Amino acid sequence: MLRIYNTATRKVEEFKPLGDVVKIYTCGPTVYNYAHIGNFASYIYWDLLIRTLKADGYAIKRVLNFTDVGHLTSDGDEGEDKLEKGARREGKSAFEVAEMYIDAYKKDFKRLNLTEPDVYARATDYIEEDKAAVDKMAENGFTYETTDGVYYNTSKFEHYADFANLDLEGLKAGARVEFSSEKRNAADFAVWKFIQPGEKHEMRWDYLGRPGYPGWHLECSTIIEKELGEPIDIHTGGIDHIPVHHTNEIAQTYAISGHELSRYWVHCNFITIDGERVSKSLGNTYTIDELAERGYDPMDFKLWILQGHYQGTRNFTFDSLDGAKTRRLNWRNRIALCYQKEIISTGAYEKILEAVNNNLNSAEAFAIIDNSDLSLEDWKKIDELFGLNLIADSKDIDDETHALIEERAYARAIKDYAKSDEIRDKLASKGIAIRDTAEGAIWEYLN
Repeated sequence: MLRIYNTATRKVEEFKPLGDVVKIYTCGPTVYNYAHIGNFASYIYWDLLIRTLKADGYAIKRVLNFTDVGHLTSDGDEGEDKLEKGARREGKSAFEVAEMYIDAYKKDFKRLNLTEPDVYARATDYIEEDKAAVDKMAENGFTYETTDGVYYNTSKFEHYADFANLDLEGLKAGARVEFSSEKRNAADFAVWKFIQPGEKHEMRWDYLGRPGYPGWHLECSTIIEKELGEPIDIHTGGIDHIPVHHTNEIAQTYAISGHELSRYWVHCNFITIDGERVSKSLGNTYTIDELAERGYDPMDFKLWILQGHYQGTRNFTFDSLDGAKTRRLNWRNRIALCYQKEIISTGAYEKILEAVNNNLNSAEAFAIIDNSDLSLEDWKKIDELFGLNLIADSKDIDDETHALIEERAYARAIKDYAKSDEIRDKLASKGIAIRDTAEGAIWEYLN
């Protein structure tokens, strides 16, 4: 039974679903550039969450959104829309940029063997729902209009500060969002932005008699309402979403429907490089493609992420990635051994599943894997739980390779070492190493 840390209550709780199908929403990427390894760390953690719930027997409906409009260069309400900025950089339309980076994201998502969501939701497909949501918030007395948009009045929601433990009294103008003289409270945020005269903004929709576009936070509330219905069971995201984005989602949903958005809120920490958060703005990012160019399989990176805990910080180095690559190769070679002789299970898989059910403690689970005798059936269950492509990348060798191994054994038996070495080299070219033991030759994977 899964126990998970709930940000809303600030404690580890036993997971109790609201209904027969577990409803999960994942905050997805803003698609103005390639996703980097820091971005994908969170999706790897949530993949483990999904796989653990499935291993526990739950049916799941999951939605992941693509922000293709409305996310400004600040997380508040100032700056240029990131999609517009990306379009100018690429010399394409904002819609073309979104399409290009959504395709790239899905490609990497598949390469990392992440569980596909039931729904990929693009923000621009929910504009009419956004307008209806703003109308409802206005009707319920939660918004006001300024020259640059429609704003949520945070003073109307008495629990606004609770989720992130915000100090609203100490929140000075401009401390979290750029303060406007028209804003009534420093924490107020735009649910709809008006395009100003002379402002170039390709993505625009008419609302309240003026062209504009939805605020970044609004899409998640409207997508959840349409695709899942509130309340949902689990809402996932990064810890950076807690004080602004998720706080605002909660406020919006309350203003629209009067009830909570999600029963459980699960947040992951960042990975760092040289002690600094991985960020496009800092220029210290690597993509999955760039890791591949350096000789790393996407599964090596996935395993490296899962060696740590989703709530902890991780500092990325290539030395540590080398360690993960070696660990994965060792596991694959243990699978290779299962093809060569029967290994009796010691019942370790149940302990492995118990570890990940304890707040997704994959590090503890990996330690059990390292120190247990595992059968081929155990490895298949482990592969299903962690999605590391261990079995797919560790298939039994074909008949031709088996014949070469037998031929080499005969050459060694008659002391024809030149022939033996020739066959060894031929096997190496096929990615197979031969290790001679007292029990005979054992084949292993080279990489």
